Amino acid sequence: MEDAQVGPLDLAARVDEALAVQAVAFGLTDDEVGVRRHIVLRHAASPGVRALGATTPRGRLVGFVYGMPNDRTQWWSTVVEPYLRRNGNAGWLDDAFVITELHVHPAYQKHGLGRELITTITDSAAEPRSILSAIDTESPARALYRSLGYRDLARHVLFPSAGSPYAVMGAPLPLRR
Repeated sequence: MEDAQVGPLDLAARVDEALAVQAVAFGLTDDEVGVRRHIVLRHAASPGVRALGATTPRGRLVGFVYGMPNDRTQWWSTVVEPYLRRNGNAGWLDDAFVITELHVHPAYQKHGLGRELITTITDSAAEPRSILSAIDTESPARALYRSLGYRDLARHVLFPSAGSPYAVMGAPLPLRR
């Protein structure tokens, strides 16, 4: 396995490579990739969006993260807000940097790339906190987020068309090391 280097990513230009990583890491079907392609391209054009990629010396994308300042009018916020409000955590939607997607190819997992991607992108955030959603199960991803200081803000969050419930997590910035 080649080492991978983390650096800026032109998400719109490399959307298909990013989705290929997400598909294998997250188990997406071709139809799901097609739907997500439109979403990622819309996000890539959003104000304040930033993306990082982990690439091998040969230029292969093996991991990526992207996020943006939260906007309460965007779809994700409107879905999670009632769950957060129920738990007294709706204020987390203000002044927060959202980790929209973070995926590392399985062959490159457990080498610190996910940690490097998320800490690097949040280190440059102007917001005082970060929020994200993750499948609501005990997983290596959730363990990583907890180790960085994220805590559950809402659980059993149901997104339309998602097969599994999600947890919304939040952490003060900078993330714990």
